[in-house]
Amino acid sequence: MKTHEVTNQPPLLVDHDTAGHPLFDEILTAAGAADALAEVHEVGTLAGSAYAKELGDRAEAHPPILRTHDRFGNRVDRVDYDPAYHDLMRHAVGFGLHGAPWRDRRANAHLIRAAKFTAWQVTDAGHGCPISMTYAAVPALRADEKLSTEFEPLLGNDRYDPSIAPTALKGGLIAGMSMTEKQGGSDVRANTTTATPQRDGSYRIVGHKWFTSAPMSDILLTLAQAPGGLTCFVLPRVLPDGSMNSIALQRLKDKLGNRSNASSEIEYDNAVGWRLGDEGRGVRTIIEMVNMTRLDCTLGASALMREAVGQAAHHVAHRAAFGGPLIDKPLMRNVIADLAVEAEASTTVALWLAAQTDAALRGDERAAQLRRLGLAVSKYYVCKRGPGHAAEALECLGGNGFIEDSGMPRIYREAPLGSIWEGSGNVAALDTLRALAKQPEVLGVFFDELDAALGVDTRYDAYVAALKAQFADLSELEYRSRAVVGQLALALQGSLLVRSGHPAVADAFVASRLAGDRGTVYGTLPTGLDLAPIIDRTVPVPVS
Repeated sequence: MKTHEVTNQPPLLVDHDTAGHPLFDEILTAAGAADALAEVHEVGTLAGSAYAKELGDRAEAHPPILRTHDRFGNRVDRVDYDPAYHDLMRHAVGFGLHGAPWRDRRANAHLIRAAKFTAWQVTDAGHGCPISMTYAAVPALRADEKLSTEFEPLLGNDRYDPSIAPTALKGGLIAGMSMTEKQGGSDVRANTTTATPQRDGSYRIVGHKWFTSAPMSDILLTLAQAPGGLTCFVLPRVLPDGSMNSIALQRLKDKLGNRSNASSEIEYDNAVGWRLGDEGRGVRTIIEMVNMTRLDCTLGASALMREAVGQAAHHVAHRAAFGGPLIDKPLMRNVIADLAVEAEASTTVALWLAAQTDAALRGDERAAQLRRLGLAVSKYYVCKRGPGHAAEALECLGGNGFIEDSGMPRIYREAPLGSIWEGSGNVAALDTLRALAKQPEVLGVFFDELDAALGVDTRYDAYVAALKAQFADLSELEYRSRAVVGQLALALQGSLLVRSGHPAVADAFVASRLAGDRGTVYGTLPTGLDLAPIIDRTVPVPVS
């Protein structure tokens, strides 16, 4: 007997299309963007290749290293990355996942970019952070025509240029964001960083920033207290004369996940910055950037869910236990289908939000209102669902899932991040209340969207009626906000699935999430559901 003969283990999941889930084709075709499917699948095919997996593994295994000084004692304030990180960035920029949609004339530019971004994100979430911030910086930069004209073309072209040089001499730019401080966190109005105006129109920025991701970015958008109040500024890493700006990197954060991304603490020591928008309007200016990164948090969370359940489905499809294939066992089918429904509902709403972004940018006010509330509730709910989903998917692999080689621990460590960055759960819930307070009409528009799905499923109809009743009494709404925001998010997902989702997925979602016919963990779907198509849609298919 050969003691080391390997049997009953699944083949390595590589060389598949991460955009191969039917949902991508269905949503883009319905939106009139079928002509972009080839480029979406090009991204997905590379993302699912052994080559891209190796890049992601190397970038994760060799985190960035901070070099504060050279060997002679001179400050250099440089972060060194593994070459795999730069390769990932080069591909992401080449695919237009950064600022390219703002220059793309197609009506569905942001939806197309969202599909590509969420397909690519499974390679390595860390490098997705500067890609996302570069995408998000453009609408904030448009608060100043001169700065937008200077930076936007280089933020949106297809060349990744990691060299350290003045922005005007570079082939392409990456943007970062530097907002939070240790004394305030999400309460950015408590920031103490100061900005002093100079005669040449620039400002001198002094202060400490507690969290600055991708400090090697070519420009950083930051908040500081100017004479007129909290204001947004743009700081280049290298000044026009070729000298380094006074941005001292203090340390890199030793994070739970997202390890290829060099999140840092930095000091501005009379750094040079240029005002973006009016003094005292910093939050209003940078919120444009924050909202776009919140969209990417939602897209990223849905990507992790699809990858996690895809890995789990692949494993059980190729492994036998207790006398037969695991995927044929009724209880395992319940678990995989339940995880698949969560991932599909999350991806559906994330791509819908990107489509609303396209419509809003075309001047559709209703789409802008839907996006405002839909993004707040979805960022809260979808990102909140990530960690539990990752844990259950990991468990489907048993002990194999607890081993680093499986890739599941990496997903598990990454899963909490979307709910923390760009506003933790409470901040996202309160942002929903803020939207309703500032624009009460948004709730009516949102309910109109939910009403468009009425009359198809009585369980959905009952859920929407009960949800509307939550707003009859607004007392203690802040205390109840997590529950109410979660219900708004579920209703939105349900409306999209009931109207245009796969019938089996919609039925399972409504029965379990809206009618409440389920337990407190995954794998507790009720009987009588058609699980076969849900599972079939989820098992990854190798690229032929």
